[in-house]
Amino acid sequence: MSKPSESRAIGVFDSGFGGLTIFKKIRERLPGYDYIYLGDNARTPYGNRSFEAVLKFTTECVEYLFSLGCPLIIIACNTASAKALRNIQQLYLPGAYPDRRVLGVIRPTVESAERYTRNHSVALWATHGTVQSQSFKIELSKHAPRVRLVQQACPLLVPLVEAGELEGQGLDYFVAKYWQLTAARAKDIDTLLLGCTHYPLLLPRIRALIPSGVTICAQDEIVAPSLADYLGRHPEMETRISRGGRLRFLTTDSCDHFDRLAEIFMGQAISSERVELGD
Repeated sequence: MSKPSESRAIGVFDSGFGGLTIFKKIRERLPGYDYIYLGDNARTPYGNRSFEAVLKFTTECVEYLFSLGCPLIIIACNTASAKALRNIQQLYLPGAYPDRRVLGVIRPTVESAERYTRNHSVALWATHGTVQSQSFKIELSKHAPRVRLVQQACPLLVPLVEAGELEGQGLDYFVAKYWQLTAARAKDIDTLLLGCTHYPLLLPRIRALIPSGVTICAQDEIVAPSLADYLGRHPEMETRISRGGRLRFLTTDSCDHFDRLAEIFMGQAISSERVELGD
């Protein structure tokens, strides 16, 4: 498919649909900018992929968004942030795109934990891939070393979201089960990080089923103000972004499928364009 003309929009990339929760809040917080969302739905999920595969796919998606003129890209995917972001920032950008920037979602989430926890006992709910990467634990050791982290993989929450099961007995069973497993490993947890961008859609049921004294940090509520702060501190980047409130949604898979599920995440009708990446 031919590439449309450049726009200088903010690019938001995810391996699938979850990043739409991040994108929705970013747009609400910063509505004046142009945005392009790219979901690599043809190759999702990234969670069970090797480091090399995730790096390759993520770099291809970043490269594509750069080719459309995006000066700034948000990787709204925890697995891609965990397995590819550092390599892209330190090894890829300096030689290929020294004037562009790529940001992730893990660091702002970690930084929020230090602000919210009272006793430094924090739990993380995430996919197997994110938990196995140890990226949250590594970032906490650097930015909030006093925090004690309990990590719990919640493999069935993403399929429930993508099936549209945002409430009901099945969802409640697994939310309660994952909290029971989490609490069994640390009795004094006062903060729960939702380390998957699908999970904000489950927030009402999660809040209802875990103890009221536990603070829940959802990434959509964290990343949007973090980006606003970044742009305020980097006017040299902010002035390069085009304005007009224009939105484009790109997917590497079926547009019909993307549009149908994207409506669940965005709460509005979506019309996407299909693009081809890689080999």
